[in-house]
Amino acid sequence: MSINLTRRVALASGAAMLSAPVFAQSRTRLTIATGGTGGVYFVYGGGLARILTEKMQNTQATAQVTGGSVDNINLVSAGDADMGLSTLDSVVDALAGQGAYAQGGKREVSVLAVLYDNILHVVAQPSINSIADMKGKRIGVGSAGSSTEGWADRTLEAAGLNPRTDITRDNLGVAECANAFADGKIAGFFWGGGIPTAAVRDLAQGGRAPMKLVDASKELVAMNAKYPGLYRGFTMPANSYAGQTAPVPAIGVANVIVVNSKAPNALVTRMLEGVFNNLTDVQGIHPEARKLNLQSAATKTAVAFHPAAEAFYKSKGVAM
Repeated sequence: MSINLTRRVALASGAAMLSAPVFAQSRTRLTIATGGTGGVYFVYGGGLARILTEKMQNTQATAQVTGGSVDNINLVSAGDADMGLSTLDSVVDALAGQGAYAQGGKREVSVLAVLYDNILHVVAQPSINSIADMKGKRIGVGSAGSSTEGWADRTLEAAGLNPRTDITRDNLGVAECANAFADGKIAGFFWGGGIPTAAVRDLAQGGRAPMKLVDASKELVAMNAKYPGLYRGFTMPANSYAGQTAPVPAIGVANVIVVNSKAPNALVTRMLEGVFNNLTDVQGIHPEARKLNLQSAATKTAVAFHPAAEAFYKSKGVAM
């Protein structure tokens, strides 16, 4: 676990008054909660940890493998991680203490930066032409309690299915889903992630099992009516994955980095400086990271920015 946030900053700022040997030992330790090994969060978070360690003086950043958004928000809210990647809809639920966060009350998180859009991948056997066609089949819905699971359930409901009774649910992460699909154990799966997601890319290239990406545009209409402002239409370009020769209408939701709402201003500012003073390096982490810039990071969403993050963007002349 990370040590207390305030203590970490005190160690870093107070070290200047100590002797050189002690200063060398007083490193700021950061934990970045990422996701499963087959997804973009894992790659993105791991890259951020490496860059912050290399570029920020007296800092050791570590990427933590997690189940995804829900784990990350819980870790950040509890003070056990300093930064966490999450989908926006999961943050909204966390702040309201609903959905996957119904137990334990409202979580204390704020936005540090908006990163890129997660795209709902609906991977299925060729005989499945719509999400409604998943009825009666075994489907991977994401890790238990993950944002993918919540997103999958909402999409199934929008297709007129009961996500608890109309399918046989398998709570698997994206890498496990891809393996289970290739082995014929599931007929399809949901995954909310960036393009390309390594596990889906490897499945498509491997050719072990024929697959298709299912159009989710019909379900988006119903989801926007029930959850206004959270989801948007997205077209997955042709050839995003091997064998996908035509564009596929999909559903998107913003990804954000969250921090604890009570994180010290100095720590938040240092983390943002570490990212944006080394933006070229960050953009090289993954194709989705190329979308990051000061203006996009400061995009207003349904969730408030940490006050120090808001001050940072304004100091850079970014309108919010």
